[in-house]
Amino acid sequence: MICVALPGLAISNGQGQLTGQGLEGFYRAGRRLLSRCQVRVAGREPLAVQAQMTGADHARFVGTLRASPHAGPDPDVVVERTRHADGTERITLHSAATRPLRLPVEVALGTDLAALGAIASGNAGPEVPASVHDAGLRWTAGREASTVTADPPPADALASAGLLRWEVELPPGGSATLELRVRTAGAGPVRAVGRAATSPLAQAGATGDDPCVQAFLRTSVDDLQALLLRDPAQPTDVYLAAGAPWRCGLAPADALAAARMALPLGTRLATGTLRALARSQLTGPGQQSGLIPGPRRDAGGHLPPACTGTEATLLFPALLAEARRWGMPEHEVEELLPAAERCLTWLRTAVGDGMYLCDPQPGGPVRCETQAHAHRAALLGADLLDACGRPGGPGLRDWARALRSAFRTGFWVDGLGGGRPAAARSPDGRRVPHLGAAAAHLLDTGLLGGGQLAPGLLERVQTEQLARLLGSPAMDSGWGLRGLGVKEAGYNPFGHRSGAVRIQETATAVAGLAAAGYEKEASALLRGVLAAAGAFHHRLPEMYAGEQRGDGSTPLPHPAACRPAATTAAAGILLLTTLVGIRPDAPAGTVTLRPVRSAPLGELTLNGLRVAGAPFSVRVSRLGLAMVEEAAEGLQLGL
Repeated sequence: MICVALPGLAISNGQGQLTGQGLEGFYRAGRRLLSRCQVRVAGREPLAVQAQMTGADHARFVGTLRASPHAGPDPDVVVERTRHADGTERITLHSAATRPLRLPVEVALGTDLAALGAIASGNAGPEVPASVHDAGLRWTAGREASTVTADPPPADALASAGLLRWEVELPPGGSATLELRVRTAGAGPVRAVGRAATSPLAQAGATGDDPCVQAFLRTSVDDLQALLLRDPAQPTDVYLAAGAPWRCGLAPADALAAARMALPLGTRLATGTLRALARSQLTGPGQQSGLIPGPRRDAGGHLPPACTGTEATLLFPALLAEARRWGMPEHEVEELLPAAERCLTWLRTAVGDGMYLCDPQPGGPVRCETQAHAHRAALLGADLLDACGRPGGPGLRDWARALRSAFRTGFWVDGLGGGRPAAARSPDGRRVPHLGAAAAHLLDTGLLGGGQLAPGLLERVQTEQLARLLGSPAMDSGWGLRGLGVKEAGYNPFGHRSGAVRIQETATAVAGLAAAGYEKEASALLRGVLAAAGAFHHRLPEMYAGEQRGDGSTPLPHPAACRPAATTAAAGILLLTTLVGIRPDAPAGTVTLRPVRSAPLGELTLNGLRVAGAPFSVRVSRLGLAMVEEAAEGLQLGL
């Protein structure tokens, strides 16, 4: 159970006691400030009866015990613990006894002050000795130090045992609360970005025939709020961390992809993310000029690791162009335009006299999804340059047109079943024919003006065949889209990119299939993900096992998955807004609706979205008809 309000984390087991085992503890900026917090009442541990996440940043644990002599089998004291990611824990004792109770309460505390990476690799080290500090304890190891302060102050504080003690008096039916505050020594409380009044994300809501949608959207928005971070170089700019607990920092490609899927919640997150990454962009002479640096990422057993910097560089101009359509103010677009132009210049330089973009540069394979990203960047980038009166648009469109022609023959692998797109072409030109979820990016073509989508790399017959493949049992696990088809060599249901269901790719497939008119395949994938969301209490991990869904089964969690993850939470926004088909063009003062006509979830209302800088609400009927219920003044419905 992971409570998140970055830079704070609180990781717990289902019993409520923090025992110091595994990853348990309170964290701040990747450092474990407290690993052990064990409560005893009248010399006994409460019997755990319930553990529940009550929000993205807090959890509630309930235990019981019998404190009165001759009370019989029924517990007469309830111990409720509320744990917050900001380092606060409240312990409340509720008495149901008929007589006053005087109960000794002890809290055993300890920490190793270890970094999260060291803990994950099994190198946490021993606990640090404690010392008495104010109304609590303090631990120091080199330059690292943490404190726990109690309110009310304990009657006894024993540093050698790491123990705080109280004598708690409870009248019949009464309650008493102890509060512990875990802090970095010398630092006060840090308010999480997502909990500030200036959060960049709208508090959207959903209602409808499907009882899952309300909790699913609320949890998705809450998780995005919890993962927000301020850019140290410019604290007014915020972006999303990749995920908790493993990736609590900026991952450029993930941050851009999540900001793009979250555009229905407003453009401020996109602005902050683009500004932060523009500051990291490589400039000056050389072929790497314009590249947004990013780490390598595993690509499964068939291909070498990919460079996420390539993906981020191609996402930057696409996000800026689409954010403008959703209502990003023109002065912000103008501010970010030079960085987008540098990304597009890098693209043309990296392609050179060839046709395809290899990844990594230079000499890497030519990946299917990289060509999809590059094609979208060129078309949306050209649209952006034309709208802002900058040169370069026609050249980008010419290259994109040539890429389409080359891709449709050079990447298509013919076969008895109708063929498939190759996953990649090796440096020697050989096709890598395996079928994976990365092919879903071919359907994500991007938004142009007037509610029109950009053309894709595939022709109509090829798109139809890809839709058939993505909807087949080999790819659709019943819980979402597998990373690799079950019949492919190297398939592993737990493989990061070789069989596990990844929510981002599944949402990309759902949106692309729906936009292309393949509603049956899109609806099946959507319903699978929503069923999985119910099994995960609506907080989906970034991935889970791709094993086939069966009667009475539940999806198998992946032990290395982040939960929450930025791209997964943002994918929740994309999945639900796909059903409505919102295609805004704020500069033209229009919004076009292309709902899924089959209405796979029945009636659905989305409220509190943002289009053209104003609240936007829309309802889709059971007949698949969309009606705007709230919009910016003067915003017209496009055809």
